[in-house]
Amino acid sequence: MKPFLNHLFACAALLMLLAGVGHAAEAPYSKAQFDQAVAQHKPVILHFAADWCPTCKAQKPIVEQLIKGDKLKSVTLLVANYDTETALKKQLRITQQSTFVVFKDGKEVGRSTGDTSKAGIEALFDKAI
Repeated sequence: MKPFLNHLFACAALLMLLAGVGHAAEAPYSKAQFDQAVAQHKPVILHFAADWCPTCKAQKPIVEQLIKGDKLKSVTLLVANYDTETALKKQLRITQQSTFVVFKDGKEVGRSTGDTSKAGIEALFDKAI
């Protein structure tokens, strides 16, 4: 019985590991990661968010749901802290938190501020693929 249980636990662990493979994930903004992804023409979405922002909080579950889907598995989603990423905000001319900026093939292809509708955010994210 013990070998069977060991095999069962090993299979369960493998399935859990594979469940996360192939899906995009949200990560904190890193200049190096962003620059590398854009230079390699990979699809990137930047989300300028603030902990204190109610709109950002409303966007978060929508973003989490969308980014886990197969459609966006090749997209890198980076969350930039609106309060601390001042150079990046200046470079991209970001004036408000809750802003998404979408890059495809190394170029900006879309932008949205304050949208909390799933349909609107999904349409914007689709521009990355």
